[in-house]
Amino acid sequence: MTTITHHRAAVLDDRVRPRAMIVFAAITLVGFGLLYSLAGTALGRSLFPHQATGSLIVVAGEPRASALVAQPVADPRYFRPRPSAADYDPMGVSGSNQARTNPDLRARIAALTAEVAAREGIPASEVPGELVTQSGGGIDPHLSPEGARVQTARVARERGLTESQIATLVDEHVEAPTWGLLGQPRVNVTRLNFALDALD
Repeated sequence: MTTITHHRAAVLDDRVRPRAMIVFAAITLVGFGLLYSLAGTALGRSLFPHQATGSLIVVAGEPRASALVAQPVADPRYFRPRPSAADYDPMGVSGSNQARTNPDLRARIAALTAEVAAREGIPASEVPGELVTQSGGGIDPHLSPEGARVQTARVARERGLTESQIATLVDEHVEAPTWGLLGQPRVNVTRLNFALDALD
């Protein structure tokens, strides 16, 4: 009798086990794969609507750029961001991964330093490091306040404005460290350049 009971229990267990696995898989897929994602997205959009949609900069009702991404700049009327190893392509973000001892890196930095010094009319020794080195992500839109300020004279001259006007605009765009603790004061060059056009 005991043997028969064990046999029936084993048969029942064999039938229940696959059903339980299927139910568990369905709960996992629907619960974590769908519902959890939808809840997280809804929460993010309700608490941080601007960030959740890409931190877009909207001008005249049209999205023009993201404040999270540096833009390539050739026009001397605008502030230049850091150089980009990814050519400012968000789909190919990266740094150069070259060591400080790499002769190609040293040669590139020397050439960029001379170029920035000539463009901004300052000695090579006063060129901030971030204007000649790439960020780890390759599209970081931030510079130190000093990195923005050395460009003030050129931007003012090219726009026919006073250096004081441009310097004030830069000061208005200096962001404090996150929560007052993390990082350094910084200037978002993408936002700053759009503010320049609004100033005109």
